[in-house]
Amino acid sequence: MSSKTKIQAGRNRVTVKDLARDLGMSVSTVSRAFYPDAVIASETRRTVLKRAEEIGYRANPFAKSLVTKKTQIVGMVVSDLANPYYPEVMTNLTGLLQGHGMNTMLVAPGRPEEIDPAVDLLLTYQPDLVIILATNFKSSAREKCEAAGAPCIFFNRLSADGLGFGVTCDNIEGGRKAADFLIDSGHTKLAYVSAFPGASTNVERGKGFCDRAVERGLSPPRIFEAGTFSYTDGYKAWRQVSEGEAPDGVFCANDIVAIGFIEGIQENLGLKVPDDVSVVGYDDIAMAGWPSHRLTTVAQPTREMMETTVELARELAGHHNHSDHEPRIVRIPPGPMVERQTTMRRSKQ
Repeated sequence: MSSKTKIQAGRNRVTVKDLARDLGMSVSTVSRAFYPDAVIASETRRTVLKRAEEIGYRANPFAKSLVTKKTQIVGMVVSDLANPYYPEVMTNLTGLLQGHGMNTMLVAPGRPEEIDPAVDLLLTYQPDLVIILATNFKSSAREKCEAAGAPCIFFNRLSADGLGFGVTCDNIEGGRKAADFLIDSGHTKLAYVSAFPGASTNVERGKGFCDRAVERGLSPPRIFEAGTFSYTDGYKAWRQVSEGEAPDGVFCANDIVAIGFIEGIQENLGLKVPDDVSVVGYDDIAMAGWPSHRLTTVAQPTREMMETTVELARELAGHHNHSDHEPRIVRIPPGPMVERQTTMRRSKQ
């Protein structure tokens, strides 16, 4: 039986030494074939990779990382899995990262006190960088990651201290766009359903919306505090509507809050959407377009945000000295207004 046949039939795991012996090459030559930037003849690389495929050899990424000082692991920290926007983002962002040879490792702390232990666990795997989604990340946690050589990229939400790298929609402009849409449609009594108080997305969308309404000559919009970016808290916000004059146009911090809010005011106050109240969300998640919702919303430029994040990740992962990169925030203009059936054009008084 030939050595090649023995490798195929007699072993469950093939090592680089087995492959080198099979090819009659040195271990160092075979190893270089698996490094795109290594100096090796093209024909030799093709021979090594072809035979590796035939006998089922896979380069050990952990062994490889000892040489490159890179694990190709991107840590991902996300807390708000109840918000449909983030599972959609995680699925697509993971695919984009894998297309560039980077693999994701997810930690999902459910409560604020679980964030630090989750980050400690993540750092034991020595990720090249960490992407933060929908998590109230403390400055100390970000500093811990950076000290371990893993810079942080904040996606959609920004760091509470304004430091680090970030990729986000221009949420202030998105809020202004929602205000203009409602005002141009004849609405004069506006309100904003606020979500998580400390989240940059919530703060900026509310500010853009309220400032623009005043600029256009309306009274400051009423603020209904939902509490979190969730259907349940959006639903509960109906109670605050009954405490004063009902608005005729409402902008919600995101789509899932808007869906909950609509069902809350319809079931408990008897208000009809859009006949009595027009409601606008933010994100344009897949659920917003379902026939049961048909929610008017401000679309996030999510694809562009993800592509920008991946490019930044590649840039950071490719350098050993991250101090050469000045932290920056990339703000991408919001997408279009997506007009569906939760808003209507009102005759101006």
